[in-house]
Amino acid sequence: MAQTIDIFRSSTSGWLRGTLAGWGTILLLVAGPIGAVIASGTTETVNPALPLILTAIALVIIGLRWIEDRSTKYELTADRLILHRGLINKSIDEVELYRVKDVRIDFSLINQMADIGTVTLTTSDETTRAQPLVMRDVHRARARREELRTRVEAARRRRGVREFDMVDDASF
Repeated sequence: MAQTIDIFRSSTSGWLRGTLAGWGTILLLVAGPIGAVIASGTTETVNPALPLILTAIALVIIGLRWIEDRSTKYELTADRLILHRGLINKSIDEVELYRVKDVRIDFSLINQMADIGTVTLTTSDETTRAQPLVMRDVHRARARREELRTRVEAARRRRGVREFDMVDDASF
């Protein structure tokens, strides 16, 4: 078994701090208690517990997001990126690093402040040939992208693999 270099998963706390959806969820979380205090101080017949529904909704969103993030773990070795998926029904899938064609990182200004990003791999591996492998809300995404690129090049050198782009010359 190859030695593990890095293990990571999507970050729920990074999502909360580093996305507009996360900020909105935090706003919902805080709006409930504030709304309950305001409602209890008014003379109207508003149930002060009613605004706490916002807090409950925010907690459900955070809980679902946490479960989703916990259901996929990425393990990087010298030769493979191994995907561990599922909580009850588990599956393990591997992407051979020498098959990676492109490693891309996307992040917004808010993502940069929270040090998260979306890392996308385009590969010739059967697992990801139809669509890229997207790892969202990855903590330290820039460093992990560079590590992946370094490992991809090393895996190609060890196997003697070269990447060729085929261009359609039918337009000439």
